[in-house]
Amino acid sequence: MHHAPPPAPIAYLSGEYPKVSHTFIQREIEALRQQGWQVETCSVRRTSARDVVGEDQIREQAATFAIFDAIRSPAKVLGAQIWALRRDARAWGRTLKLAWSTRPDGLKAALWQIFYFLEAAILARHLSARGVVHLHNHFANSSCSVAMLASGLSGIPFSLTMHGPAIFYEPRRWRIDEKIARASFVSCISHFCRAQAMYFSAPQHWSKLKIVHCGIFPALYAPPPTRDDTAAQTDRQEILFVGRLAAIKGVPLLVEAFARLADSHPQARLSVIGDGPERAYCEALARDLGVGARVIFHGYQSAKAVARHMRQADLLVLASFAEGVPVTLMEAMGSGLPVIASRVAGVGELVEDGVSGFTIPAGDLDSLTDRLDRLLGDPALRAAMGVQGRAKVCAEFDLEHEAQWLGALLLGAQTGRLPAGLRPEPAPAPAPVPAALSPGQPDGLSPDLPSGRSETALALSET
Repeated sequence: MHHAPPPAPIAYLSGEYPKVSHTFIQREIEALRQQGWQVETCSVRRTSARDVVGEDQIREQAATFAIFDAIRSPAKVLGAQIWALRRDARAWGRTLKLAWSTRPDGLKAALWQIFYFLEAAILARHLSARGVVHLHNHFANSSCSVAMLASGLSGIPFSLTMHGPAIFYEPRRWRIDEKIARASFVSCISHFCRAQAMYFSAPQHWSKLKIVHCGIFPALYAPPPTRDDTAAQTDRQEILFVGRLAAIKGVPLLVEAFARLADSHPQARLSVIGDGPERAYCEALARDLGVGARVIFHGYQSAKAVARHMRQADLLVLASFAEGVPVTLMEAMGSGLPVIASRVAGVGELVEDGVSGFTIPAGDLDSLTDRLDRLLGDPALRAAMGVQGRAKVCAEFDLEHEAQWLGALLLGAQTGRLPAGLRPEPAPAPAPVPAALSPGQPDGLSPDLPSGRSETALALSET
């Protein structure tokens, strides 16, 4: 999969970049740059200061072209349209027709589609001025509409990464069939995601649907140190949740399951990292169930702080009602933690039930309570699952390996010869992590993550 990146730059686009909940995009760009790719970053909107965390993200934001910065100027909007007409009037007409034919129903949606066309001209002019030869977009909703139209106006080919699950609730509104048909290739984050893309696209385009996992740098993670004294291990029972406190994440279910086990596991604590609209409700629920003092809401935390919590925790739970393939699970498994996760979308492709953790039916309180009880009461099982989980992440979700595959697809798109197959063979499995390590010596790796390579998304959305 090794390839020589072209001398001309490619560009990345998403609705907001950089953003704390989309750090997987920043990591992917970093991995491509390390392989020699020149990557220009573009964003539809400027990310709010609240969602830009750390010096690296501040630098990335400063270097990112934001369409909204230009669209506020009528002169720049008009100038972009004149540029597009002069460049290729027929392409301008075809793209305007495409924008209108792919609009959702309703007057408001039609007005937004016109707005996307105006944004696309601004982006197309910027990409052409920068000498960009390919545009890659994350997510298949509005930013991908802009990417598709910008490609039509500029002649620069585009590709996209499809995540889910939200896009599959409205596939016709966002015309993912048309986007797949026009894209050079589509990077799907899981087999489940690819199957959904196949369902909503024509069979002649299925060969463009490739699987590229979101991933982590496993070397930056280490299993938490274990103790030889099994009895001492049972005193350290921290359950961890990391994510956005929104209805889709199922945090009230986790709080209720924890409350059911409060008497049988008096040493257990639940640490909730993240924030969002459901926080006040979850805090009130913990108090009402009598476990308010044992459920700690930490709010948003730095990447290093979250990594520290993962090293100190005993297991991670993600009882979501819908997911893609959560990066939080990869981070926890890379840290040697067993996980409990809802059996939704592509989660089963990451977590093998009974091997690296447990998968449960989404919304099933009894199953969640039972699996929590089993892991809290069995340190040996936790350790064994942690070893298997790290091996899985190292073999199939190593970001360096995934970026090499993505680079091969990007190069293939430019030469007109996409690599065959859905994805390359998994990386060789690493040597098993010892079941017992002395404190302060986690697998010989540094216990602190460099701030420039944070793997922790503090408020996951569609991954």
